[in-house]
Amino acid sequence: MGSNYPVDMSVKPDVKAFFDPETWTISYVVKDPNSDACAVVDSVMDIDYAAGRITYKSADEIIAYIKEQGLKLEWLIETHVHADHLSAAPYIQDALGGKIGIGEHIVTVQETFGKVFNEGTEFQRDGSQFDRLFKDGDTYTVGTMHCFAMHTPGHTPACMVHVMGDATFTGDTLFMPDGGSARADFPGGDAGVLYDSIQKVLALPDDMRLFMCHDYGPNGRDIAWETTVGAEKEHNIHVGGGKSKDDFVKFRTERDAQLAMPRLIIPSLQVNMRAGELPPPDQDGKTFLKVPVNGL
Repeated sequence: MGSNYPVDMSVKPDVKAFFDPETWTISYVVKDPNSDACAVVDSVMDIDYAAGRITYKSADEIIAYIKEQGLKLEWLIETHVHADHLSAAPYIQDALGGKIGIGEHIVTVQETFGKVFNEGTEFQRDGSQFDRLFKDGDTYTVGTMHCFAMHTPGHTPACMVHVMGDATFTGDTLFMPDGGSARADFPGGDAGVLYDSIQKVLALPDDMRLFMCHDYGPNGRDIAWETTVGAEKEHNIHVGGGKSKDDFVKFRTERDAQLAMPRLIIPSLQVNMRAGELPPPDQDGKTFLKVPVNGL
């Protein structure tokens, strides 16, 4: 392990998962075992895309749980700018407080998609919509629990994996062993870089708990979201068993060429690059999302 990653397997946070069937996303409430402090990882705001209607059922479940348990929300962590669901971080923050954090390379994503969506000069491309921009190895606390962020680009430039005691939140860098890994063909993605990032995660202790941001129930199995570093090293269908970087890049590139764009990529990127806020309303007070024609 690089000495810059302060792993502490003796701290075992309580992890409560919330599965959103619409987007196959798992959000988490992570509680410090020694206090009432908690963090939320990768929350979901609901959108009926066909109707253009935003609702908050998923986020309300998380808020209700935190209140029922008498917890104090300190952090709202975004592992990356998601392309398949909208973040509910500001909505939850309004209800419960806490700071919203994402990787510092959000600025790269904002620069790229600021152009794609033809955002005007009023759209800040400096990450200032977020309360904290994490660098590789940055530490923070949830109550008494020391946590840190690992920069794991490849799926997107801003991807971070967050380690809280013996629990690691992988974002889209890794899926369950039978699910493999995330695509690497979005703007700023790179299959070779993703392979290297996955190796950083697999260098964590074998009994480190890993929590996925997505699961699609491959081959009809039940939805699952928790595994270990050891299980991934041995069984992950894309990188396990010592698969080489060349093999991974060849497989990932061919596979990505067959994948459709995520259903919610257009609304997701516009909202998530703003830390979960909708674009500002027009002069009549109406809010719109744009669809760039042939822009992605």
